[in-house]
Amino acid sequence: MIFDNDKALKVAEFLLQIKAIKLQPNQPFTWASGILSPIYCDNRISLSYPNVRTYIRQSYTEAIEKEYGKPDVIAGVATGGIALGALVAQDMGLPFIYVRSEAKAHGMGNQIEGYYEKGQKVVVIEDLISTGKSSLLAVEALKNAELDVRGLVAIFSYGFQEAHDSFEKHQCPFVTLSNYDTLLELAISQKTIDEADLALLKSWKSDPRNWNKK
Repeated sequence: MIFDNDKALKVAEFLLQIKAIKLQPNQPFTWASGILSPIYCDNRISLSYPNVRTYIRQSYTEAIEKEYGKPDVIAGVATGGIALGALVAQDMGLPFIYVRSEAKAHGMGNQIEGYYEKGQKVVVIEDLISTGKSSLLAVEALKNAELDVRGLVAIFSYGFQEAHDSFEKHQCPFVTLSNYDTLLELAISQKTIDEADLALLKSWKSDPRNWNKK
């Protein structure tokens, strides 16, 4: 679910402008999983553009306050959610922690870095949701630490049904600042893509794992 339709279009416009998102339906990218993808998304690029970074930070804050109220702490998902989460925490005057993909094999063996207390309300910051696997690993780590996870906010989601089902199964609400459908709407209106490209891009979203086999 997107937080606000107008903001979703603006965020998508920014991401295309700074080339954080690239669309190549006829020359797809290859994910680590082997899936061919007609879209490349690296939202960390937004950190290099102060006006984009500010807009995204403010949108995160508005989304959190509207959807979840003010939490006790903000948690970023490593690695993409760390810098963004710290910016949001600063904006809201809140403590910040972050969650590794797994516990450290040395030192204190922490998976969650930073100070927190059991029972605190936490909102999770992520940059991108694809299948939702890495985001939900972080959510489960926070829950296992007896934190009260109110929900998650991300910049962008591909809108896969698999991710929606996984978040529902883990009982974790989530919203995004923009998403794949909004991006396609903007790209076709700006003539960044044509109707043939649009058909390819829509077919990928409906079955990404088998799209390259068709």
